[in-house]
Amino acid sequence: MKTIAKPIAFIFLSLLFASCVSTKSTLKNVDDTAPIPTLTKENTFVLKDYAKDMNYGYNPDYPINVFYMNAKDENLNAERYLNALAGPNGEKITFVKIESCCPFPTKRVDIGAGFLDVYEISWHGQEKPIRLYVNIYERGYLLVPMGLSIKK
Repeated sequence: MKTIAKPIAFIFLSLLFASCVSTKSTLKNVDDTAPIPTLTKENTFVLKDYAKDMNYGYNPDYPINVFYMNAKDENLNAERYLNALAGPNGEKITFVKIESCCPFPTKRVDIGAGFLDVYEISWHGQEKPIRLYVNIYERGYLLVPMGLSIKK
């Protein structure tokens, strides 16, 4: 009986993990033609434009696509982006990565799948922190999400 249980358990686990990543991406704002952002002398991205869509950054289908150059720097562009933001009235923000979620297919990594990073953003006087979805694997136009501003 034990010899039959192991293959069945293996097949079950394989099907479970294979079903976690769809073969079709749900990401709506990936754009490989988006320009690589320039950097300030403080090593943050230069942001100029504001999102007109309230889903941008707040919805896992519309993440902030910061991409990365190699695995050793995988969080560098997320930090460059987040350090360029401020609260709605220019307040200094703090951020912490709270989880990774929402697997999606990508050709940018050997395993064929990426995860979105979820960051919690806070500033003084804020009632409740906000959460932003950041995609380190794909490119897209970098915008300021609604409700935030550009750090001065």
